[in-house]
Formats: sequence, C-alpha cells, structure tokens
Amino acid sequence: MRKFLAVLISFSVIMACFCVSSCKKTTKPSCKYVLTAEYREKENTFSGALKVEYINSTAKELNELNFNLYPNAYRKNALYPPVSENYRQTAYYDGESYGDVTITSVNGARTWSIDGVDENILSVRLCSPLGVGDKVTIDISFVTELAKINHRLGVTKQTVNLANAFPVLCEYKDGEFIQTPYSTLGDPFSGGFADYTVNLTLPSAYTVASCGKTSVTKELESKKKYELTIENARDFACVISKNYDVEEITVGGTTIKYFYYDDNTASSHLGLIKACFEFFSEKFGAYPYPNYTVAQTGLCYGGMEYPSLAFVSGALGETELTRSLVHETAHQWWYATVGSDQINESWQDESLAEYSACLFFDARPEYGLAKADVVRESLTEYRSYFTVYGSVFGQTNTKMSRPLSEYSSEYEYRCLAYDKGVIMWDALQKSIGDKKFYAGLKNYYKDCKFKMATPTDLITAFEKTGVSVKGLFDAFLSGKAVV
Repeated sequence: MRKFLAVLISFSVIMACFCVSSCKKTTKPSCKYVLTAEYREKENTFSGALKVEYINSTAKELNELNFNLYPNAYRKNALYPPVSENYRQTAYYDGESYGDVTITSVNGARTWSIDGVDENILSVRLCSPLGVGDKVTIDISFVTELAKINHRLGVTKQTVNLANAFPVLCEYKDGEFIQTPYSTLGDPFSGGFADYTVNLTLPSAYTVASCGKTSVTKELESKKKYELTIENARDFACVISKNYDVEEITVGGTTIKYFYYDDNTASSHLGLIKACFEFFSEKFGAYPYPNYTVAQTGLCYGGMEYPSLAFVSGALGETELTRSLVHETAHQWWYATVGSDQINESWQDESLAEYSACLFFDARPEYGLAKADVVRESLTEYRSYFTVYGSVFGQTNTKMSRPLSEYSSEYEYRCLAYDKGVIMWDALQKSIGDKKFYAGLKNYYKDCKFKMATPTDLITAFEKTGVSVKGLFDAFLSGKAVV
C-alpha cells in the first residue's frame, strides 16, 4: 500500500499519537474458497454463501478453525477501527458511517462463536478432530453491511470496494491460528495462498474490476452474473462501479486492464503500467497470473495491492498517481507472488516495492522521477523523523523489524517501513553492485514464488550470489545502523 500524509505532522499529532521458520510451500494451496455472493445496492450489503475446503497442512491434529472477520472493524465503537484521525475526513466523505458482518449460519461444524479482542474472529469447532493431511468442508453464510467510506471495504461516491468482505481463514503459525485485530497502520493482513472462485451477482448497470479471470456467466434484465477465479492467491478483492470505462493491452501472455471513471489521460497511464510491468518482468522474473487489473476508486490512501489487482485513489495528482501506479504494480512481485509477514515485518514488501519503483524511474527518466531524488527525499524524511522524535520523546526507536502494534503513529510507520527501507536497499545496491543486486532479487523471486518468505529467506537469496549481506540487513532492521 502506498500512503501519503495530507498535512505536515505537527508536534501535537505526534504526541497523540526475524521469523526463524523457513519458506514453506505446498504443491497446492491447502485452502479453497468458493463464494456465491450478491451486492444489493439499495441495502448497501454484500451477502453470500461461502464454502471453505481446508486440508490440514499443519503438523498436528486440529479441533478448531479460526476465521478473520475484517468487516467488523468498520462497526460503531470498534476497538480497532480502520481509519485514524489523520485520514478520517478523507475517508468519511458523507459523515461517519458504519458497517459489519453478520454470520447467519455455519454448517459442517459442531459449534461456532464470534470471538477475538474486537469481535474479529469466527471460531469454528469441528465435528471431529481433523488429522494431518485430512480435508474438511465448512459452509458459512454471512451478510456484510457496507459503510460509506473511502477505504478497502465500503461504498464510495463512484465505486464499491469489496476487499476483506467475507470470512477468511487465519494464518496458522507456530502451532496456532494467529488472531490479529485490525490496524490503522499498514496492511494488517497475513495469510498464505489459496484458490478462489467467486460467483458474483450485481445490478446490471455495474461493471466489475477483479482479481484473476472475469467472465460473465448470465445476463438478466436487472442483474448480471459473473464468475471470478484466481489460483495461488493471498487474497481476493474486487471493485464495482456504474461509471467505469476500461482500456486494455496485452503484454506477452498477460492482459492488463485499467478501469477508470475520471482520467483524461487513461491511455498514457495504461502505457505507464505496461512499461513498469515489462521492466519488473525482465529484472525480477515472469509475472505468474494471466491478468493484471488496476482500478481507480475512492480511497483515503494512495493505493492498495491485491493479487493481480491494484486499487489507486481517484483523488491523486499526476505525480502521486504515477508513483502509486508503479509502487502498486511492483507489489505484484513483492506481496502477491512472494508473500511475507505484513504484520510483523511490514518493511519486507513495502520497502522493496518502493525501491523497485525507484529502479524503474531510474531506467525510464521520461517519467521525471529519478532514483537519486527519491532516495534523497527518503533520507530527508527519515532524518527529520529521527530529530523530531528524539526531541519529543528523548529517544528514537529506529528498529524496522517490529509488529504494526509497536509503531506509535503513521508518521513513524511511513518513515521506517518505507523511507528507511529505501535507504537500506540503496545502500545494499551500492555495496554489492548492480549485477549481484539484481541476481539476488531474481533468486528471491524464483526461490520464494508462492511462498511466505521470511527475512532470512531474503538474506539467503542475496548470499547465494557470493556476497555477505547479513550484517547490513541486521544493522538496519535492528535499528543499529547510523543513517
């Protein structure tokens, strides 16, 4: 996700405000979702029947499955709401609005309950113990009420964003399902790869921009039915709108589409997407999905990444839109294809996506954004953060490897996960040279494709080129490096 702070961070706002497991991969994802759902415009609801087929790929017998209920973060008086004070005015364009998810039934289970620290977990107790390698099928019916909000999930002025709209299985790690509440910082989602089939019914006036392949299965007088499919994906999302125009182009075997409702230079922006797509494919490795879609939408942030799909805000100026388009496209390599822990190691995909954008702009000077300028900007922002926090708090925590819950503000998160990360990658490239730098990135992409990569996996990918980089990474991630 690319974030922009709309105003300078004042002192008053500031005052208020390594995994050791190896990369794990299975021949097929252990989870498959088949969703039949409908968006009802008058009610502003997204309701459906979700079939979850889960194979126990853990090392022990399971008696319970846990699912994230992300839509409950949007309810009134949520303990962990989706929007901070910095973004509240931009997000709630028509006054504060709320949403939630109601589970109406769960079949294939002994019992179920809504749990978690913020009603954010659906606990499903199985009818019988699930042995290692065995499969269980759970059917969940739900109704998600949508808030009027410029966010990942909600009704905007021009679109309806349908991300994190239905229950998804919690990540299983260190012998348990990880229950993590929502956060206003970063991307508070951590999960492995799954297969998704979504049968979506919409009012006939709507068009859908989605992850994966999209096909119309049936057209009625007042409704239209779509089938949306993607395999080996870390998430599923789509955007729907009555106002979309679309341009598309084919690059190799990949169809790239740009959905927009307010863009007088859409062809130029599609050309930019194509250019950075080709650059990343050459420098990092072949893109794995048959489609890539970018959707302009209402969003209080600059952009948001999903597998084979990116949201970009319709409120961005030209320079920020250019940066956001490239950053979100880079996430198709670092997040969508190579997964990592976005909650505890947010720097791992965000800083690499940001620096990948720097590499592209350096290779394509016609876009007017030089890598040296972006690195200099990051240095200025980071050093300002270091000085300000040192003055206010007496010390500055410069550790990059930390959970989202340990960041004190969006300003701190931005300066460490993005700005300091750019500085780190620039130092690495200068230290080992371009040839080994790109070889290391290619190793990382090839070795960790469709895996959840750890920082150790990233370091190993570079050290396979014959250079020692652990000390550099450790110094930056631990906060010991002097910048």
